[in-house]
Amino acid sequence: MATQIQENTVRTRAVRKRFPMGDGFLEALKGIDLEIKRGEYVSIMGPSGSGKTTLFNMIGGLDKPSDGAVYIDEVDIAQLDAYELAWLRCRKIGYIFQTFNLIPVMTALENVTLPMIFAGLNNDEAVAKGIELLETVNLGDRYRHKPTELSGGQQQRVAIARSLANSPSILLADEPTANLDLKTGHDIIELMRRMNTEMNVTIIVNTHDPTMLNVSDRIVWIRDGRVERVEDRKDLDIQVGTVDGDKIGGVGDADGADGIAAQMKAHVEMGAEAMGQLDESKDDE
Repeated sequence: MATQIQENTVRTRAVRKRFPMGDGFLEALKGIDLEIKRGEYVSIMGPSGSGKTTLFNMIGGLDKPSDGAVYIDEVDIAQLDAYELAWLRCRKIGYIFQTFNLIPVMTALENVTLPMIFAGLNNDEAVAKGIELLETVNLGDRYRHKPTELSGGQQQRVAIARSLANSPSILLADEPTANLDLKTGHDIIELMRRMNTEMNVTIIVNTHDPTMLNVSDRIVWIRDGRVERVEDRKDLDIQVGTVDGDKIGGVGDADGADGIAAQMKAHVEMGAEAMGQLDESKDDE
């Protein structure tokens, strides 16, 4: 039986990033080599100042490396002109932000359809697809509501629907649960995993949330601008608990453990150093 070869959707080669500082430079990335397969769910974790956000911006085409290369579907994005890069960000990559970044004067439906209009879809098609996406994230009855009329969890659901507007192959989520309570954050994590499974979208998450590990295929640990290690989810021993009877962090085969009411327990047995990373501040560079 032939072995199926999984293609890379993201590949970085010796990526370095330097920022001017005084008379010298601050090197935020120090030679990052990374491969992410199509359809993977990958979490990027590490302490504050480790370079996670900088790497995230490189992958998303929001910044260019000082040295090295970032490939999206084997295209070196540093070689694209402004028009080509805008096309790639609009069509290939969906973005989910910690602070939602919804336009406050627009309805949920208008926020979701805006990327489609930029991509050239006519209004009728955009509206039909926008409503379908909002129904997918269980907000079909809220399409006329503006962000101020929605809860934090509902706003993040709108942001997820918007990220899927142009059927991207990659979703980049920057701390998607950081501004949410535990239960709502768990719901968002489950929703993202469902999008990953049902739509075969590659999801790359920049996170400090240890519950995100439970649904990831792999975890990339970043420290001091370098990839410290890459680990498979199946190699991690993660225990999860419950909040008022609702399971927090428990998704898939790793579900289990008796919960502790009113608190979450996510313990990853990878040594004291790894646990120190999980306790770092939630602020990144």
